[in-house]
Amino acid sequence: MSSPSPQLPLALRYPPDQRLDTFVADAPALLPQLRDFALAGARRGLYVEGGPGTGKTHLAIGLCAEADRLGRRAVYLPLRSVAGRLRDAVQGLEAHDLVAVDDIDAIAGDRDDEIALFDLHNRLHDAGRSVFYTASAAPDALTLALPDLRSRLGQCVRVPLPALDDAGRHELLRLRAERRGLQVDAATIDWLLRRVDRDLPALTALLDRLDHASLASQRRLTVPFVRQVLSLD
Repeated sequence: MSSPSPQLPLALRYPPDQRLDTFVADAPALLPQLRDFALAGARRGLYVEGGPGTGKTHLAIGLCAEADRLGRRAVYLPLRSVAGRLRDAVQGLEAHDLVAVDDIDAIAGDRDDEIALFDLHNRLHDAGRSVFYTASAAPDALTLALPDLRSRLGQCVRVPLPALDDAGRHELLRLRAERRGLQVDAATIDWLLRRVDRDLPALTALLDRLDHASLASQRRLTVPFVRQVLSLD
């Protein structure tokens, strides 16, 4: 029998940009609620719903990182990556204290995957584990084929996630740049937000690109430098 894979360091399992303390949202009670959930969980589960770019994946990964930091065993389950083979992917996950199930939309309508998720939910509940879900909408609004799964999801504590406005995107970029040790002023961030795709994955990828360019040239992120890197007018 092969030996089990070594546990990855926290920094490699969960990207440092995606932590609860780098999440920005117009929902003051949300982060304390998530920190409590990371620490102790809840038998009813937690269900976050929001449209594209609201930070659902950020929260799912950040919650796992926080739970790990607190000494709980957590696992992040991106349904889009395991759609069509969920039955195999969820085997043994009830051994974890917390399971973050990201993007229920990815399996909606696939009856086999829905049954696998329904069974996982029941196993986690019976074992007294914590389960966190993300989706684009409330359970009743998803195109689920399995009424029993819809019912289980409907029993979770539901948290709506509003989209970030421009001020929120500005703060998100500022926090992520600060965490990377990047020097960037408010005027440069505002200039960027007027000229680039402003959904969260695109902003994260953009910051990666600027980070590498800044390190390579040993220059601060100013408007002239960013314009040069991105070839924008």
